[in-house]
Amino acid sequence: MAESKKELVLNAMDKKPVPRVPSGFWFHFLDDALHADAFAEPKLNARVLESELRYIDGFRPDFVKIMTDGFFAYRSPAVRKARTAAELARVRPLAEDDPWFERQIAYAKEITKRHGDEVATFYNLFCAGTTLKFMYPGALTEAEDFLLGLIHEDKEAVKAAFAVISADLATLARRLVKEAGVTGIYFSLQNHRGFGHDRSVYDEVFAPGEKEILRAANEASDYNILHICGYEGHHNKIDWYADYDVKTINWAVGVEGVPLEEGRKVFGGRAALGGFGNLPSDVLYSGSRAEVEAETRRILEKAGRTGILLGADCTVPNDIDWQRLDWVRAAAAEA
Repeated sequence: MAESKKELVLNAMDKKPVPRVPSGFWFHFLDDALHADAFAEPKLNARVLESELRYIDGFRPDFVKIMTDGFFAYRSPAVRKARTAAELARVRPLAEDDPWFERQIAYAKEITKRHGDEVATFYNLFCAGTTLKFMYPGALTEAEDFLLGLIHEDKEAVKAAFAVISADLATLARRLVKEAGVTGIYFSLQNHRGFGHDRSVYDEVFAPGEKEILRAANEASDYNILHICGYEGHHNKIDWYADYDVKTINWAVGVEGVPLEEGRKVFGGRAALGGFGNLPSDVLYSGSRAEVEAETRRILEKAGRTGILLGADCTVPNDIDWQRLDWVRAAAAEA
């Protein structure tokens, strides 16, 4: 009996032999995904759900990263209004029945009840630091300066706030698996830049909450993905995450200059997701069919076929022709 797409992906994550290397790509469904608020505008959630299901039904991907456009922000007035570390530290845990939990679980369940048996589904979650940056009204670079300014102002206050937010994110991760039926989470984080740009600050302030979220996810599922985000050219030292307990890792091979075969050495040979650049200038978006197929073969010749899931550095442009994604899948099946 042939493997289902879900079995194919889980076996790849387990580094078992697979008849073909699976692939998966994703894109935003809202024009301003960073600042969209589905709690203030419920119609946005309906639009994202409809678009996600249209993509799954139309393209039949090997696996699904459940996009969370409209749900990026943490539902806390204290966090949204905070402009000092002391104000940020006033955050309190959300109630168990808060809409921030319930709406996201309901959204994920709409996808898994239709497709959860046939394809693996990974719900997108951001770490506390990234969540706070998305809640800042300015550009991401300004948001990062703001967050690092808070750490400089009162590191202990920021650590206390991160602990509260991370605990709620950990609860959400666990409930998404147990109640919504997702396969696992796709957990996005990145190094900080600017003040305190060293590992000791990261390990003290950022890492504890991130590891707590992964512990909760791993308690609920063996199949979770870590995304070391290179969005807009954000450079990361991927070795900072070598001790993070997660089945599969996705990093920006283009931004970091670390191909799959080299990055896997950093992570002890664990499964890897990626290989393709995600920019309009990259071959996946702009190359000919022959070039996309050749790049697929090149990646697999270097990285091998075991413990590999083909994908991109991050989200691909939302106007990409889905046929291009199928070129990758077909070429991988023949490699």
